[in-house]
Amino acid sequence: MRRRELLPWFGGAVLATWPVIARAEQASKVSRIGYLGFSTAAGDADRVEALRAGLRALGYIEGKNLTIEFRRAVTVEQLQEAAAELVRVNVDIIFAPSSTETERAKQATSTIPIVFSTNADPAGLGHVASL
Repeated sequence: MRRRELLPWFGGAVLATWPVIARAEQASKVSRIGYLGFSTAAGDADRVEALRAGLRALGYIEGKNLTIEFRRAVTVEQLQEAAAELVRVNVDIIFAPSSTETERAKQATSTIPIVFSTNADPAGLGHVASL
């Protein structure tokens, strides 16, 4: 093959693989979840393991492409400070297991998305605009 015939083929091959290269670079970003718990580590161990299992099923592996920042409290005042700390460390998302944690997270930030697993009345408490 002549060089002039080879160059367009090579250029086309590079362009064809560019989306794959771009996705690989994006995949290397480590997502940071802030876990806001109104409990001890032992008290919510089952919930944390369920969260980890669900994230693994979606391809998020701790230490590879995911970091979970745990902040726990045993009083409401400590919970508010724990929520503020997650905002300060600039996590990508805050996971709040229940409406108690969701309320404190909502008070601490209006820019970081908050995800909750259980909530007494999310619309009634103002944690979501509607169901």
